[in-house]
Amino acid sequence: MHPVGAGLPAEGPQETGRVACDRERQDCEQLRFPPLPSLIIGQVIFTHLIDRIPTVGDASQTLILAHRRELVEQAARHCTLAYPLKHVDIEMGNNHASGAADITVASIQSIMSGCRLDKFDPSRYKLVLVDEAHHIVSSTYLGVLEHFGLRHAADWETVSAPALVGVSATFSRFDGQKLGAVIDHIVYHRDYVDMIEENWLSDVMFTTVQMKVDLSKVGTGANKDFQTAALSKAIDTEETNELVVKAWKTRAKERNSTLVFCVDLSHVTNLTAKFRQYGVDAQFVTGDTPRKTRSARVDAFRNGDFPVLLNCGVFTEGTDIPNIDCVLLARPTKSRNLLVQMIGRGMRLHKGKENCHVIDFVAALSTGVVSTPTLFGLDPAEIVENAGTEDMAKLKERKEKEKEREEEVAEVKRQTVAKKLTGSVTFTDYDSVHDLIADTSGDQYIRRLSEFAWVGVGDGRYILTTNGGNYLIIEPSGEDGGFQARYYRKLPWSAKSKSPYATPRVVAQSESFEHIVHAADTFASEVFEHIWISKSQSWRRSRASQAQVDFLNKLRPKEDQLTAEDLTKGKAGDMITRIKHGAKGRFDKASAKKKTADRMKDRASTIEKRLQGQVQVGPLSA
Repeated sequence: MHPVGAGLPAEGPQETGRVACDRERQDCEQLRFPPLPSLIIGQVIFTHLIDRIPTVGDASQTLILAHRRELVEQAARHCTLAYPLKHVDIEMGNNHASGAADITVASIQSIMSGCRLDKFDPSRYKLVLVDEAHHIVSSTYLGVLEHFGLRHAADWETVSAPALVGVSATFSRFDGQKLGAVIDHIVYHRDYVDMIEENWLSDVMFTTVQMKVDLSKVGTGANKDFQTAALSKAIDTEETNELVVKAWKTRAKERNSTLVFCVDLSHVTNLTAKFRQYGVDAQFVTGDTPRKTRSARVDAFRNGDFPVLLNCGVFTEGTDIPNIDCVLLARPTKSRNLLVQMIGRGMRLHKGKENCHVIDFVAALSTGVVSTPTLFGLDPAEIVENAGTEDMAKLKERKEKEKEREEEVAEVKRQTVAKKLTGSVTFTDYDSVHDLIADTSGDQYIRRLSEFAWVGVGDGRYILTTNGGNYLIIEPSGEDGGFQARYYRKLPWSAKSKSPYATPRVVAQSESFEHIVHAADTFASEVFEHIWISKSQSWRRSRASQAQVDFLNKLRPKEDQLTAEDLTKGKAGDMITRIKHGAKGRFDKASAKKKTADRMKDRASTIEKRLQGQVQVGPLSA
């Protein structure tokens, strides 16, 4: 699902807003007929939608939910301007709404605090609007939806409940949780590349700069992204901060308004000092910056009073500073959503702004990092210089053609093994079943996406298992090209069953392999102990146990036995997983095909020799 308002400007020329509303008028008109399903629509019709939802009986009020102060204040300001005759209240912090206003804009944290939610009578509300709706499946939002009778889709046709509308420029959650648990229909969707081409968003120019930073030892936090403290320790160095400032001075010094994304408060402090050391008037904003100071600095930055503004975790969502014409990504991330959000800060249209220059500081590694090249299907460490979106698309096309040529060459090489033999097959790449069991090439891609020790077992299947025998499997889900994740729970010895496992449970389905991996990871983190599934645990690097070695040696010839010194516990565990999930059977099947092909080849050779033996040279007999 892609619940995208696709970053449409929240503010801008009124003509632009009217055009967008006209373009979606038929979809808006659908909202006039209750009962209404929940929807996700473009942000451009956010405030215009309130009057389009009809009053039903006493239900005439609107509740707008947001998760940050800036979003609450921005929404209240827009509603006041759009509806000067309506009463607009704010429920946030020390501001307590009456519950009787025409429009109430609430902070999700405040409305769920104490008994504050009780004053909002569900029967009086026609509409619940959720800003940054990719957060909607979190427990706090679900609590509000429960109060308004919007928690379960099955109830909507029989229970009188307000319409539920969400807007977001973030198309998915990194944890893989489906927004379909609450949202059931997308009215308006635009990809950011399409919106650039249609002049809804500013064009973007990309430059990647290689950092000499080792992120392999940086762990993963609860949010599935890099652990902040460890990442800061790796990134916030004199050498790296020097590189960031010099890269900006070399490639973007002429830019008027540069926004810099940092890792944490320490990184903000040190990088700001480094900019000032080079004579650049740089200011910063963090979550700890006093509200008045923060507003003053942001306003000064909007007015062009200084060229560089640094932040950490403040300007990823809902920020409206359209004059930003340069974004420095000085913090690596594993989250595609966060990457798009950071880039999106510079994609608002603004008078005199031709494009936004995004400078991405990338580290070459295989730990699931994403970078601007990955948005175009390129390698995370791809180095580009002043490349526009069209240039990036062309680069991807060239890379794909190059890959196709390499695959064609490899295929030709394989086909020469059994040249024009009837019933020929491609022979197995493994000389023995032990080579197949030891091969880790199938694990590498999924482990770039996941922090967990998934094991490729062939045929597009991946296994994540624990010491208790329970396991998750990701596999293709049929001819539709999608994927599913299933959970197998081992039954206790006392259970009477033909299978040692309970009926498998489908925990996620998706058309995207990346999404199914994140969804499976989210489930795994809830049901498995982290120590047994994390790929970075120290025990995986220790010497293999004798029990592991004995298990593996049962399949090996006496002259080729392994010892505990030959492999690590992690490596041995992965090999055992491949054995338990059919590696030997796959090898035997491939070997049988190879033997059949060999017999056919021998038979063809024998027939050819016999035919040659029947030919005699010399005069014919009289």
